[in-house]
Formats: sequence, structure tokens, C-alpha cells
Amino acid sequence: MSKVCEVTGKKPLVGFNVSHSNRHTKRRFEINLLTKRFWLEDEKRWIKLNVTARAMRTIDKRGLSAVVKDMRAQGKKV
Repeated sequence: MSKVCEVTGKKPLVGFNVSHSNRHTKRRFEINLLTKRFWLEDEKRWIKLNVTARAMRTIDKRGLSAVVKDMRAQGKKV
């Protein structure tokens, strides 16, 4: 499973751990990704999405049908 949000497109960032002696070692800043099932009322079925916590807030605010409509407009399969 790739660590990309299906709604927002967010990906992990790459940066450095910086020690007290100022040594830099590579690290990844992971996103808060969850696999969540949503009930799509328009089609009377469940859909499963890999979404971040921020994307779940977006779905709560705009509504699932509006978010799915935008995803389909971008060419994503839902």
C-alpha cells in the first residue's frame, strides 16, 4: 500500500534528524493515513478509502458525495 491520501494527495515528506552535535541523518515524516469505509448514500454502497485525518475533516465539512465527485473529475476511480 502506498502512503498517499486518495482525497488530498498528501505524501510523506523527507527531512533530517538533527542531533545535539548537529549530525544530520535522513528520516521520513509520515502522514496520518487510515483505511476507512464510508457509506456512499447516492449509490447505496460502501467505499473504502485511504485517507488522512485532515481528509476525514474535509469529508465531514463538504460531504462525501461532493468529495467523490471531485475525485472522479480528477480521473480517480472510486
